[in-house]
Amino acid sequence: MAGAGDGILERAARWLEGRLGLSTPVLRPVPRYAINPFYWLGALTVVAFVIQGVTGVMMMLYYVPSPSQAYASTQYIFENVSYGRFLETVHLYTAYAMIFLALMHFIRGYFVSVQKKPRELMWVVGMVMGIVTLGFGFTGYLLPWSVVSKAATDVGVGMMAALPPQISSFVGFLIAGAGGDATELLHFYNLHVVVLPVILLVLLAAKMYMLEAHGISEPATGAPSEREGRPIPMFPDVTIYLFELAAVFGAAMMIISVLFPLNLPPQYSAQAAGSFVAQPDWYFLWIYQVLKISAFETAGLPVALTVVTAIFAAFFLLPFIDRGELRKVSHRPRYATLGLVFLGEWAILTVWGYLTPGQVISNEEGLLVLGGTALLIALLSWAAFRLVYSRASGGLPRGKVEAPHSSGIRTTAAFCSLLAAGALSLGGVIDGAVNALGGSASYSSLELVLVVASLAVVLLATAFFLYGLERSSGTLRRRIGWMEERWG
Repeated sequence: MAGAGDGILERAARWLEGRLGLSTPVLRPVPRYAINPFYWLGALTVVAFVIQGVTGVMMMLYYVPSPSQAYASTQYIFENVSYGRFLETVHLYTAYAMIFLALMHFIRGYFVSVQKKPRELMWVVGMVMGIVTLGFGFTGYLLPWSVVSKAATDVGVGMMAALPPQISSFVGFLIAGAGGDATELLHFYNLHVVVLPVILLVLLAAKMYMLEAHGISEPATGAPSEREGRPIPMFPDVTIYLFELAAVFGAAMMIISVLFPLNLPPQYSAQAAGSFVAQPDWYFLWIYQVLKISAFETAGLPVALTVVTAIFAAFFLLPFIDRGELRKVSHRPRYATLGLVFLGEWAILTVWGYLTPGQVISNEEGLLVLGGTALLIALLSWAAFRLVYSRASGGLPRGKVEAPHSSGIRTTAAFCSLLAAGALSLGGVIDGAVNALGGSASYSSLELVLVVASLAVVLLATAFFLYGLERSSGTLRRRIGWMEERWG
C-alpha cells in the first residue's frame, strides 16, 4: 500500500513539474514567429494595468471613499486638479482597453487552442485573471458615486440575490458589507485598490513563470520553419519590441482621451436614480440582456444565472474537455463553431442591450434573435468548413481530423438549434407558470399550453438526436445491447 501511495505522489509531482516547470530557468529566448502583436495581447493587457495603477494612485491623492464626499472629490479632480479630466479619462479608457484586450487574448487563445498539454494550468490561471479584470471594472465603476455608476452597480448587486442563499449572503457581504451606502462604497474601494491588484499580481507572476517554463506555443498551423523558429534573445531585442508596443498603445490611449474627454454625470440621489434607466457597463451588458428576457425575470432569474455560470465553467474546464492534439481551426469544426456562436451571441446581446435600455424582451423576440443567431452562425460555419474540406480534395489528413465531413458540422448545427429552442421553451414555461400562479391576465392558458408543447417537442427531438448520435458511434449498442435484443 505504501508503494502504491508513493507511486501516486510521484506521478502527481511529475504532473505538476510538467505543467508548472519548477526547475526551468527564466527569461528564455523568444522564437521569431512570436514577434507579432497578436502574440502579446496579454502583455498589452498588463501595460493597461500599469497605466491604471499609475493614474489610480494619482487620483487616490484627492479621492475620499465616502458617500458624502466621493462625488465632490471626483468633481474636484475634474475641475481643479491640473489635467484632472484628462487623468480620469485615461483611467477609464485604459480600463475599457484592459477588458477588451483580455477578451481578445481569450478569443485568440480559444481558436488557436493554447490550452493544450502542457499549458492546461496556464489557461485556468488566465481565466481567473480575466474574472479579476472584470472585477476591476465592476468595483471601480461605483467609486465616482454618480447616478450612472450607482444605479448600474445596484443592478449588478441585485442580480446576486438570485444565487443560492449561502452563496448570495457571502458574496453580498464580501462586496457590499453588512449594509448601507458607506460600507458598500468602502468595500468596493478596498477591493479595487488593494485586494484585486494583489490577486492579479500573484496570478500574473504564476502565469509568467509557467510561460517561461513552457515557452510561447507554436503556431496552430504546425511546426514553424527553421527561419521562423530561430530564437531571439529577450534582451535587448524582445524587450525593445515590447517597449515599442507599449509606447504605441499608451500614445493611442492619450490621443483618444484628448479627443473624447469624459463628462461627469450628475451626483447620485434617490430622486435622480428614479428618473434614470439603470444598466450595467458594456462588458456586463450581454448578461443583463439575457436577464431582461421575459422568461428569465423574477422566478426564471436563477435559471438564467445557472446558464451563464455553466458557460463560464465550460470555458474554465476547456483544457480537460478538449484533450485532442489537433490545434488547427480547420481541423476542429465543432469547437470553432461553438466559439463563433458564443461570440455572435455576445455581440448581438451587447448591442441589443445598448439599444433597448430598461425594455423587457418578450419570449418570442428572444427566441427569434438568439435562436436565429445561433442557427445562422452554425449554418454559415457548416458551409465554410464544407468549402474548406472540398478545396482540400484529400489534402488534409482525414484520419486525424476532428470532423472531416459535413456530418460533424450538421451535428453541431443541430445541437445549437436544440439548445437555443430548449432554453427559450423552458423560459416560456417558467414565465407562463409564474403568470398563471399570480393570476395575471397577460398570459393566456392557450399560450401556456403551446410553450409546454414546444418544450415537449424539443425534449423528444433532443432524445432522438442523442440516441442517433450514440447509436451511430456504437456506444449505445454496447451499453444497452440487452434492450435492443428485447426491442427486436
